[in-house]
Amino acid sequence: MIRLTRLNGKEFVINAELIETLDESPDTIITLLDGKKFVVKENFNEIIRRVLEYRRLCRLLPQEEIGSQQS
Repeated sequence: MIRLTRLNGKEFVINAELIETLDESPDTIITLLDGKKFVVKENFNEIIRRVLEYRRLCRLLPQEEIGSQQS
């Protein structure tokens, strides 16, 4: 999951594994695999950085530690 900010300033989290596309035109639009779209304040490069950081974290944490964080 990555934390993002809607244009109204409200933060939310999104499953980084479900991102299909990112567009900047000029707002950043995230499209998920199911077609849902989110417009966010973060720019294209910042979202990519957060997704890569999330994926690194998933590889570093043992599976049992990930499960205990969700409880």
